[in-house]
Amino acid sequence: QVQLMESGGGLVQAGGSLRLSCAVSGRFLELIDMGWRRQAPGKEREAVALITPDDTSNYTDSVKGRFTIWRDSASNTMYLQMNSVKPEDTAVYYCYARDYALRINTYWGQGTQVTVSA
Repeated sequence: QVQLMESGGGLVQAGGSLRLSCAVSGRFLELIDMGWRRQAPGKEREAVALITPDDTSNYTDSVKGRFTIWRDSASNTMYLQMNSVKPEDTAVYYCYARDYALRINTYWGQGTQVTVSA
């Protein structure tokens, strides 16, 4: 059974930095991708960044050049470095992973709050 757990959220001033971590326990059969999504109050959950097994990454336009996603296979942890944060980055951030085992399975972390003050 795959489980994901985020950490690293908190309160940060605009222009500052924050690093989120997503620790993975369990084993994927055939990993499709991993990434981060966020949900601000009153809004739908949106994609932030994703990374594929060959470490190709993609970002939503609003975070390009500011956020970086990467994986550490040795520790089975995924990270999201958030630089030059803005108040509009305030949201609950969720890490997820998708793998294929007869069907596509999506695993979610519990979420971590990021609040950016102006």
